[in-house]
Amino acid sequence: MSEAMIEARNVVKAFDGFRALDGLTMTVPRGSIYGLVGPNGAGKSTLLRHVTGIYRQDSGSVLLEGNPIYENPAAKARIANIPDELYYFLSASTRDMMRFYKGFYPRFDQGRYEALKDVFSTVNEKQAIRRLSKGMQKQAAFWLALCCRPEVLVLDEPVDGLDPVMRRQVWSLLMGDVAEHGTTVLVSSHNLRELEDVCDHVGILSRGRVLIERSLSDLQENLVKMQVVFQEKEMPRMPEDLQILHVSRVGRIHTLIVRGGATEVTNRLAAFGPILLEALPLTLEEIFIYELGGEDYAVRDIVL
Repeated sequence: MSEAMIEARNVVKAFDGFRALDGLTMTVPRGSIYGLVGPNGAGKSTLLRHVTGIYRQDSGSVLLEGNPIYENPAAKARIANIPDELYYFLSASTRDMMRFYKGFYPRFDQGRYEALKDVFSTVNEKQAIRRLSKGMQKQAAFWLALCCRPEVLVLDEPVDGLDPVMRRQVWSLLMGDVAEHGTTVLVSSHNLRELEDVCDHVGILSRGRVLIERSLSDLQENLVKMQVVFQEKEMPRMPEDLQILHVSRVGRIHTLIVRGGATEVTNRLAAFGPILLEALPLTLEEIFIYELGGEDYAVRDIVL
């Protein structure tokens, strides 16, 4: 397994008695694109503010390669952050912020800043960022963050407000940095289909804790969607040790969400002599829904 770039260990953070983070533990491998997913209020943004050194945890530790991040300028200089709500100095333009970032980030790449003008050509670098549209502000944020050449890039709803062409362009640049420079990316987003295309690790948050943390491939291999037509109209009694998370039915076709590998589950259901038996992979969106089925949601019949 890759060594850890970011670690959160038993982190607790409370606001007015409410525990936004409740003993949270997470490990982000070096050079990974780690997707942080969870329902509203799960603690995603609060966690990201700890990783970027904005918040100090009440207890536990948040580490960058084993070193605390909070009040550690050397650690913060290795991390670039694009929050959901962008903040810049009142009248600062993109070019003004470039000069500011250049003084803070030791690896700031002036040459890349000039080269990326072609990518972000619709952004007026001399206009105050606050006067730009939301989409243009987000482009300016990526332009600046990518030029910092950070070792860690923390993103909260990063492509919200970008058009489809720019979304693809931005993800291409990010994935290029991961491949070429080993950049570690920690990204929180509600767009699970998009995360599925780019992430190699996923952490599912609920109520201030990480419920599940695995590589995306392991996550997809541990749950399977089975479509079955049994000999009888009704589904026969299933073995108690077969972990069925959800069952739905349309006509004669039963759809079962089962924990386990596709081959193992197929073999066990084949023992019932079904007329039709097919194993289908689950999307990250489906995994999220069914893993949280017993936690935060009353999962209705979803046949995707």
